[in-house]
Amino acid sequence: MSGYRGVDFYHFDRCLSDEERSIRDTVRRFVDQSFLPGIRGHFRDGTFPLDLIPQLGEMGLLGPSVKGPGCMGLSGVIYGLICQELERGDSGLRSFASVQGSLVMWPISVYGTDEQKEKWLPELAAGRKIGCFGLTEADHGSDPGGMETRAERDGDGWLLNGSKLWITNANLADVAVVWARTPEGVSGFLVERGMPGFTTNVIHGKYSLRASDTGELVFDNVRLPDSARLPGARGLKAPLSCLNQARYGIAWGVVGAAQDCYDTALRYSQERKQFDKPIGSFQLVQQKLVTMVTEITKAQGLCLQLGRLKDDGINDVPLVSLSKRNNVAMALDCARMARDILGAAGVTDEFSPGRHMANLESVYTYEGTHDIHTLIVGAEITGLSAFR
Repeated sequence: MSGYRGVDFYHFDRCLSDEERSIRDTVRRFVDQSFLPGIRGHFRDGTFPLDLIPQLGEMGLLGPSVKGPGCMGLSGVIYGLICQELERGDSGLRSFASVQGSLVMWPISVYGTDEQKEKWLPELAAGRKIGCFGLTEADHGSDPGGMETRAERDGDGWLLNGSKLWITNANLADVAVVWARTPEGVSGFLVERGMPGFTTNVIHGKYSLRASDTGELVFDNVRLPDSARLPGARGLKAPLSCLNQARYGIAWGVVGAAQDCYDTALRYSQERKQFDKPIGSFQLVQQKLVTMVTEITKAQGLCLQLGRLKDDGINDVPLVSLSKRNNVAMALDCARMARDILGAAGVTDEFSPGRHMANLESVYTYEGTHDIHTLIVGAEITGLSAFR
């Protein structure tokens, strides 16, 4: 079948600047030429394409909107378009870049010292160092306030104990942004690989996000200097603000996955023949395709408005939650409809919708489940919180 066409039914390209279109198209070519040829093998083997990390850095795709030493400080819309094209390739690729930029580089740039920024941001932006974000624990997902990981004062430093689970890049990371309960409240720490007592474990047997490293972080009396603490991060609002940055990228990214599913199903329906004519000529198939392009178009409008608001300084959590909630559910529905149009071919990795469908089940859950984002928006519109 022919190459990717993109989806622009409502001519949103006309609302983008030349720079925004140019960067998006550059990332699109990178995904086509450098990533997609190897994704089937990595998904089968459960591996991430480590050889592409330097190229991601060279292209400025790691933390592109972060401001600080070695960072490009591009707009939120450009960051969103980058996420869209990366996740068109695979959710694992977007997750790698999202964690590196929004969950590691961003908190260092906002909450870190000048020394921490100078040490880490240029290395992370270039892909010479890899980071991960340790908030979720085995017994504390949607309720991070219940975290059991603790950091206690130890002379002029800290003693860290606990564990974190379901951590993207856990086994690749050179540095982990770890959130722990302290006598002063929740604080963030930069924990470097190789510190005595800090170990990681791979999570095996995943059905989803197979081309992504997922693991556990374990801290057994890890001694940290006070210089490892992010001094500007105070309380649970700090890690949640990081998640808001990452969820923004997810809202854009999943639209890319949905576009790929739609594009694959559309082209297949034009070429696959049954009863002596393309299946795309049948009313029920057209109904599915129309539903997909309609929902993708609506999600594109949400993303573009969300991005423009972000660039105007409006980055409210409920706005991001609404887009993350809507767009992930939309993308998962599109993946399922595309798989249906592909028939038996849709359950093989010859075509991408089955892979996207499996990945999106995780994206539907991580960084705020669908239901949690429902309650965030619900609290905003009613003024009444359903949370404890």
